[in-house]
Amino acid sequence: MGAQEYIKILLAKEKMTITDLASKISLMLGKRLSRSGLSNKLRNNTLRFNELLAICDILGYDLTFIKRK
Repeated sequence: MGAQEYIKILLAKEKMTITDLASKISLMLGKRLSRSGLSNKLRNNTLRFNELLAICDILGYDLTFIKRK
């Protein structure tokens, strides 16, 4: 499963649209990001790490790296 599917699941859980998310990312990062631009980034796997962190923050999730055993 790619980032697009995970983010869509989280959006559904948080009752938020991709349009709302794109708008909030724009405000948080200070650069314009449209709904279609965000959809394209997710579909093409070109999402930047700072954008992923912003998405996590907006949706209220933490991104954690855990060492495998």
